[in-house]
Parts: sequence; C-alpha cells; structure tokens
Amino acid sequence: MNTCCCNYDDYRETTDWLLSHTEQRPKVAIICGSGLGGLGDLLDNKTVCHPNGCSYVHWAVPGHEGQLVFGSLRGRQCVCMQGRFHFYEGYNIHTVTYLVRVFFLLGVETLIVTNAAGGVNGSFNVGDIMLIKDHINMPGFAGQNPLCGHNDERFGVRFLCTSDAYDRDLIALAKQTAEEQGCSTFLQQGVYCMVAGPTFETVAECRVLQLLGADAVGMSTVPEVVVARHCGLRVLGLSLITNKVVTDYASEEKTNHDKVLETTRRRTQDLQRLVSHLIAKI
Repeated sequence: MNTCCCNYDDYRETTDWLLSHTEQRPKVAIICGSGLGGLGDLLDNKTVCHPNGCSYVHWAVPGHEGQLVFGSLRGRQCVCMQGRFHFYEGYNIHTVTYLVRVFFLLGVETLIVTNAAGGVNGSFNVGDIMLIKDHINMPGFAGQNPLCGHNDERFGVRFLCTSDAYDRDLIALAKQTAEEQGCSTFLQQGVYCMVAGPTFETVAECRVLQLLGADAVGMSTVPEVVVARHCGLRVLGLSLITNKVVTDYASEEKTNHDKVLETTRRRTQDLQRLVSHLIAKI
C-alpha cells in the first residue's frame, strides 16, 4: 500500500530548519534536472543548505549535487534544488516529492521544474528545449501517485484537477522570453511522459509512447508537479532533449547517461539564460 511515511509536522520541522539557516524568503523554486544544477550558481547572495537532519533528504545520482541553494536571481528571491529524488533509487513516491511541500510552507508560489529527457517526437533534435504543456504519468497509472493515502487539507483538496497542471501564462511568458533571448529556434512544446526507470526504454516501449502522444520521456518531474499543483503552486516545466529514443530495430544507437550529461553541458548556458530572464518577468 502506498502509505505516506511523513506528516505535516515533518514538513514543518524541515521548513523551520531551513528558515533558521537563511534570510531568504523565496517565491520561486527551481528543481534542477540531470546536469542542470548550474542554475543554482547564477544566484546572488547565496546560502547553501544541506538539510541532512531530515532522513528524507539524500541524493545519489551522478549529475545531481544534492543541496538547496537560496539566493536572488535578477531581483527575485529563489531556491534551487540541485538534484532531486528518483523513484528508481528505491524511495517511495512521498519521499520523491517531500521538498515540494516544504517549498510551499516556505512561501514559494511558482515552481520551475527542469529535466533531461529523450526525444520521442521525430521532429525534435538533440539539444532542443521543450516546454511541457501536459504529461502522461505512467507510474500513476500503476497506483504510484503521490496523493494516494491520507489527504491533509492544509496542503490541498482530496481530488485534484490536473488538466491545467502547467500554467499557460508561464508557457506564454517562456515563449516570449525565448524569442527575446534568441532561443526560439530550438524551443519546442509537447507532452512529457514519465516512466519509472532506471532502464532506458526498449524499441517497443518507444513505439508505444509515440502512439500515446508523448513527445519526450524521462524518469522524474511528474510527481513533483502533481504535489505542487495540489499545494496551489503555479508550474512551468522544461525538458532538455538530450537524446532521441530508438524506434528502429536495425539501429545501432544506444542511450546512456554519459551521453545525456554531455548534451546537457552543451546546452546549459542557453537554458540558464532562458530561465534567469524568465524569472525576472514573473
């Protein structure tokens, strides 16, 4: 049974610990995907926190630094989560989303989630940035939804509408910002599908994802988005297309994490520029 292992007091304790370690009171939170932790390096007046006093806070995946960075970005107080929890590491779904509720209690109003993803849409190129307009929650189909279990009304309603999971105004603002920053030539928009991982997809699975209408696939993001919306946060999602999925049995191409990180390194500055200028407009 998918039972929550933490309660409101746990979230409150972590929140109070963080508030006692920084003078920043962020309104924007950024979750940095694989290799995208450099977003936190853009902050001014930084305070780096390692809330390891909470047993839920631990990262172990290459490309994820595993810390919270508080600071200001173009005049906006922000917190960057450099690294994230992953379902495939053995964490339950409530631990994966733990810090999102902490962000809500900190006073965060807008969540920007980033990830590295495989391109399912054949028209996408490696290095494209995809604005997430919707998602397909594969683990959720199998009962792994972070809202399963007792619902605490202090966070949100029992039955959450997710047809508006990704804020349309923020998407429009991101498009405008991309145009201004010269990023529009590699900006896409589409549907992100989350799978549990840690294996990359088989050829048959990739073909199924295409039939389902997915444009990109990854192993994160959706649980955090669901919890953020449950708490009433506005959400913007960005996927960096680091590879194209394999849909041909004759192909010799193989996806691996090192290639994902290499593509991320090449496009990092563009993504950072887009996000930082976007935050200035929020």
